[in-house]
Amino acid sequence: MTRKSISLGFVDPPAALVASFCFLGLMLYKRVNLGLTLNATALLLALLSLDWETIPTIVYETTVAPLTIAVVLATFGIMLLSQLYKETRVINTLSESVSGLINNSKIVSSLLPAVIGFLPVAGGALMSAPLVDSQTERLGLKPEKKAYVNVWFRHTIFPVYPISQVLIITAALTGIAVPFIIVRQIPVVAVMVIVGYLISFWKVSVVKNERSLNSKSGSNLDSNLRRFLIAFSPILATIVVVAGLDAAVLGLASLGFDVFIATLVGLMVLIVISKPSIHVLATPLKSWEIYGITLAAYGAFLLRSVTIATGISETVRMLVVSGSINIILLLTLVPAVLGFVTGSPSGGVAISVSVLAGLLTFSPKTAALLYISAFLGYVIVPSHLCLAFTVDYFKCSMSRVYRYLIPSFLITFAAALLVYFLV
Repeated sequence: MTRKSISLGFVDPPAALVASFCFLGLMLYKRVNLGLTLNATALLLALLSLDWETIPTIVYETTVAPLTIAVVLATFGIMLLSQLYKETRVINTLSESVSGLINNSKIVSSLLPAVIGFLPVAGGALMSAPLVDSQTERLGLKPEKKAYVNVWFRHTIFPVYPISQVLIITAALTGIAVPFIIVRQIPVVAVMVIVGYLISFWKVSVVKNERSLNSKSGSNLDSNLRRFLIAFSPILATIVVVAGLDAAVLGLASLGFDVFIATLVGLMVLIVISKPSIHVLATPLKSWEIYGITLAAYGAFLLRSVTIATGISETVRMLVVSGSINIILLLTLVPAVLGFVTGSPSGGVAISVSVLAGLLTFSPKTAALLYISAFLGYVIVPSHLCLAFTVDYFKCSMSRVYRYLIPSFLITFAAALLVYFLV
């Protein structure tokens, strides 16, 4: 049987890609789960541009690939760890102990969203909003400035967080180990923190009673330090095991099983310190969010496999060789726009890598630039749940929050480009 008789027709890969992306945009506009959206987009692209007889083979090979299995399992483990942190209320202990340890409302306001950021859950900024509100109220910040502090500082941790789902997917899709990407992100994160701190607290005076508040909290320093270390131990154990496995077992990181194993260790530590009931342990497994994000991880791999099979990368490569498209634009503008349009950094990364696969051999610098571009595009999108929830919580105008977000985005983006060209 010929291709023409079993497919929707001879659709050129670029046309099929455009049609599939339009479908993707519609699904996201309708707020369909990202996991369902990525997988449906991959299948639509395959139906439009490939011989239908090859589609089951592509799906099978993607599904049984060790890297796919490892990343999907790691994503599930990370989401389970995040949900259990919330269900056991250990995250509350973690944030409260930080407040007790540091006697400065400006620093605490910056740290609390980042600490809550250890939980990569959608709309997680809503968890830190009340804590930030109480700290920034002492400083007399306006609602839009409070919202900016909560959103911006929550996301400073992700570019260097070893068990960030997006970072893991980026590493898996580009073939670059997580530590190599993180090293290049450190200067960018430093700029994020400095810019955020200056925009948030420039010429903001510490309240007069801050000193008296500090002296009261200082008497509980040892207690707060102990509570912090215990509450942080599952995350710390996960990070340490990832680093240890990558150093001790050659090739484990490239297979993706280092994060999965480390996450299991983190889960065991969390269970030991929190002693949850069976009901609490089972509650996260009833949440669709865990399965939706896990499905998105699989969808990222399936979309890459299908895009490679269509040969679209060869078309893009010819445009680059002819000088029609600059490679830097592909590594920055495309991921940033896709991160913005999809409202998801993992979606932006997955689609960008799919288009660029075969066009270039990824290195730490190209992988890092692609990641930070998609990430920053996602941070400022209006549909970003953290931003939407925060604006709603502080009852302020989103346009006023953008007065602070846009300059922060531009400066951080410039820093990422500077690191790319100089390091």
